[in-house]
Amino acid sequence: MLLLAITRSLGSVREVVRTPRRLGLLTGAAVAITINWTTYVYSVSTNQVVEAALGYFINPLVTVALGVVVLRERLRPWQWIAIAIATVGVVTIGIGEAAAPWLGLVLAFSFGAYGLLKKMAKVDAIPSLTIETAVLVPFAFVVLVLIESGGSAAIASQGWGMGALLAFLGPVTAVPLLAYAAAANRLPLAVLGILQYFTPTVIFLLGITVFGDTVNTLEWIGFTFIWFALAVFSTDAWRQARHANRADSLEVAEQA
Repeated sequence: MLLLAITRSLGSVREVVRTPRRLGLLTGAAVAITINWTTYVYSVSTNQVVEAALGYFINPLVTVALGVVVLRERLRPWQWIAIAIATVGVVTIGIGEAAAPWLGLVLAFSFGAYGLLKKMAKVDAIPSLTIETAVLVPFAFVVLVLIESGGSAAIASQGWGMGALLAFLGPVTAVPLLAYAAAANRLPLAVLGILQYFTPTVIFLLGITVFGDTVNTLEWIGFTFIWFALAVFSTDAWRQARHANRADSLEVAEQA
């Protein structure tokens, strides 16, 4: 609310609230990001950080696939190839784990759905995040009351210091989401796509170093497939962006 006041965006929130379609889309986005973040917290808490990294590695490809299925977008041949290679990687990891990598898939599809719903809603970053948070507040309050009454909440069992650390996760989560939304409007697609892989890379490295996750041979092979798919995907996006910039420059030159 403070950010809304500073940026004078309260009018945007009122406009969205009066538009049932946009409000419904952002409500769906709130549910999707709740599923995503709860799954991520669970994966970290149960020392399954590498599988969480898998989810965010394949998320860009899932986003593209959702665009094809829902928005009827058309893929270039190399994009189809990247998705096929990534699928082989996910299947290989599933064989290596002797089970489907459900946590990674839930993370990938929930965040993909979040991005899709936000794109369809077409609402600026701060008003959008405000509405998503407001939708979740009543449910979060009920959950907190139930946990507190059971004596298992962090503040009740570990004191206000732990509660403060958990509360601080709010801005730690919100700032990257706001920055991502702002960057999407300013950076070329190729640059944004490459930067998007820094997060799962850091998560993966933390998983195999700090958290001590083990990765077997088949899982390494599966991750290699996924990294190769991302390289194909990013290279194609970079070439397409460069081609588009070159075409724009020629058009400007011809007009001059």
